[in-house]
Amino acid sequence: MKRRDFFKASSLIAAGAAVAGSGILSGCISDRPQTFNMNKLGKGDGLRLSFEPYELLLRHTFTVSSYSRKTTPGVQVRIDYEGFTGYGEASMPPYLGQTVESVCSFLSRVDLGQFRDPFRLEEILAYVDSLSPGDNAAKAAIDIALHDLVGKLIGQPWWRLWGLDPSTAPDTTFTIGIDTPDVVREKTRECADRFNILKVKVGLDNDKEMIQTIREITDLPLAVDANQGWKDREQALDEIFWLKENGVVMVEQPMAKERLDDNAWITERSPLPIFADESIQRLADIPSVKGAYHGINIKLMKCTGMREGWKMVNYARAEGMKVMVGCMTETSCAVSAAAQLSPAVDFCDLDGNLLITNDLYRGMEVVDGHIILPDRPGIGLEVL
Repeated sequence: MKRRDFFKASSLIAAGAAVAGSGILSGCISDRPQTFNMNKLGKGDGLRLSFEPYELLLRHTFTVSSYSRKTTPGVQVRIDYEGFTGYGEASMPPYLGQTVESVCSFLSRVDLGQFRDPFRLEEILAYVDSLSPGDNAAKAAIDIALHDLVGKLIGQPWWRLWGLDPSTAPDTTFTIGIDTPDVVREKTRECADRFNILKVKVGLDNDKEMIQTIREITDLPLAVDANQGWKDREQALDEIFWLKENGVVMVEQPMAKERLDDNAWITERSPLPIFADESIQRLADIPSVKGAYHGINIKLMKCTGMREGWKMVNYARAEGMKVMVGCMTETSCAVSAAAQLSPAVDFCDLDGNLLITNDLYRGMEVVDGHIILPDRPGIGLEVL
């Protein structure tokens, strides 16, 4: 199915249901959204899964300590049930080791038709997780679509179902990748008046040049992400002290994830909070990083989606750890799904949809640096 047909089908489903009296379907919004008639559960057809590849086009070349890219491969997913549609997404940056082919291969093995009650999230997602030991981005796409669907059936956004207050979400960072001073100045000028905190990729030999160049343009607080790029722990700690003096407020993944003791050594001495990123993927990883980092960065593409992401927030809090929620390069679908967690965390890095030129949706928005969560059901999407 071509992309135009993929989303056209969603519109037809919404239009058909609207004739029958529906209020909210797929991306269509009314003042009084219809909720699902629970008496229908188990009496209709099962869940219907469909998917297609969709490559994301970046506004600028994106460079971190280990690679550069101008595009990010992705797969768009939808789950249909009784005239309602949930949308999901898999995004595959290089370091995840997944491809469009591997994601589509996994999705083709998933039989959601056996399930006639989409509210049995634990059962459905446990089944999906059991199909392979990896494929986390593909699993996240199904999880997101399922949550979007269930939220629409209930008629409520997930931040409300989780009991969260959207006004408490921290401001999101906006990411500036590693580049030449001229390009860094250009990128900083583009975003400095639209955000309240910036995120800077570091980890090469030009870290101080990156920070000093940004400081020529703005004095906004900065977060830095070394992406495992620092090699010597003492030099890394020295740099962290220098970064603090220059307005940096947090650091992600100083050294390689395999060097747990070195990262712990830095965390014990750091004047800034240190967050695990590459060092953590799923819920079961939290015990292994406790004490080695002050906090964790939750990304849906790593942890298999919203269900496990919410569990990770609560587990980390119970262990006294800080929490941030991040994203890959994604459309507003996956970013809006992650944003449902935002009122429960300390830092947000939810700018992936702002880095691309071919978004398919409108969802979570950023206004003057603030995360604005829509009061629309599910993950709050409208199809563009």
